[in-house]
Amino acid sequence: MQFKHAPAAVSAVFDDPNLVSAAGLVPMLRLARPAGLDELAQSRLSVPTDKGANAGGKVMALVAGMLAGADSIDDMNVLRHGGMGRLFDRTYAPSTLGSFLREFRFGHLRQLDAVASRTLVNLTPAVPLLLAANRERVVVDLDDTIIEVHGYKKAGRLVRVLRRPRTERPPRHCQHRDLGTGGPGSAAAAGQDRLPERRRTDRRRRPRHPPPHEPRQQRPTIATADSAFYGHGTVGTAIKAGADVSVTVRMDPAVKTAIATIPDDAWETIEYPNAIRDEATGRWISKAEVAEVPFVAFRSRKIAERVEGRLVVRRIPDLNPKQVEQPTLFDTYRHHAFFTTTDKQAMGTVAADKTHRAHAIIEQVHTDLKGGPLAHLPSGVFTTNSAWLVLAVIAFNLTRAAGLIADQAGRLARATTATIRRPLIAVPARLARSARRIILHLPEPGPGRPPSTDSSPRCTHHHRQQPADRRRHQRHDREGSGRPG
Repeated sequence: MQFKHAPAAVSAVFDDPNLVSAAGLVPMLRLARPAGLDELAQSRLSVPTDKGANAGGKVMALVAGMLAGADSIDDMNVLRHGGMGRLFDRTYAPSTLGSFLREFRFGHLRQLDAVASRTLVNLTPAVPLLLAANRERVVVDLDDTIIEVHGYKKAGRLVRVLRRPRTERPPRHCQHRDLGTGGPGSAAAAGQDRLPERRRTDRRRRPRHPPPHEPRQQRPTIATADSAFYGHGTVGTAIKAGADVSVTVRMDPAVKTAIATIPDDAWETIEYPNAIRDEATGRWISKAEVAEVPFVAFRSRKIAERVEGRLVVRRIPDLNPKQVEQPTLFDTYRHHAFFTTTDKQAMGTVAADKTHRAHAIIEQVHTDLKGGPLAHLPSGVFTTNSAWLVLAVIAFNLTRAAGLIADQAGRLARATTATIRRPLIAVPARLARSARRIILHLPEPGPGRPPSTDSSPRCTHHHRQQPADRRRHQRHDREGSGRPG
């Protein structure tokens, strides 16, 4: 594609007060308001001093900036250009929003957590696909990642429990997050103190009145995690909260002894639909075998603290490391084991292995958020970074909900935030007034691209007239006003 005009024939002047670059914020915020985001923040947040005044409006402004692509406090200026002041009320300055976040303390973070969880629950009537049916098992993924911190103090560099509640149908996933200091073991420590709260949130997303023939307890929540979370604190807390666990175990002597007791005829071959690259060896793996054996976790603890379950083992054929004259191709195996408390009748060996392997999808969610509001934590204050993290989660959940509502031909159900933002949020528009109403004039859709679907039933579309219709209306206006043609 080449530039159509000569450079001398084109000039740019920033003088139009009626243009906005993110008109998609209108349906996004109209999706957030029925979910109670502003009302919940206004009623629950008790941030002190005048900097905490109108908490609902400031939370909405911060979430709107993140929806538009802001990844720092200064980027909140994206809400203060062109006609944004005419389209939205109280477009706060970045300094005002930064002062609001710096007043947060630990108690205010818990209040903001309550706002985030209730907003997610309130989204389910507008997005029925987010509602977990009683016959579906909700999987809560636990994981951690490291994020860059902007500031000299570097307060809070580990997002230590990245929880991704999902059902067995992968497109529906939402977020809960906590921030840690990045010290050793902080990930596992965070896993045990917030699981009951996440379990309650997932329970609210289910129908209140399950069918009489299928009690609610048949399909509990299952928490999946890697070996960093394998400990009595996390596993015991999850079980106490009424959830099953599926946690990777370390290859300690007890696990190796249990694997050695598996008979040769107990292994089931599973075929991967596509080859998987093994990061440890750099080889492509096309098949594996799974088996299981009864296992009691934490045998060194008191009898009351031991947990009975299943040790599901996946073995992968490996090349023979011994250099002999006639080596066999698959002589040894590498084992990957995880401990689960799920009922074998409800989830067999192969199904349990498939569910546990889906835990790796959360890394894609990490990458998604690091390409948006979590590109770096914006402050040197720990509580400010924690509040920023929760607000990023709210924005992420709103984009997921909007993507499901406006999904066309299945293109947005699994899309990243940047892909959803491009057709739904980052849509330029020109403001016009007619009969005391604001009309957003959007660009014409290009070939093969349908008009953007609104994510709120209360927003109306005004389609552009065709040239013939437009000329007819212009002629009618000239005749009615007596102006010459």
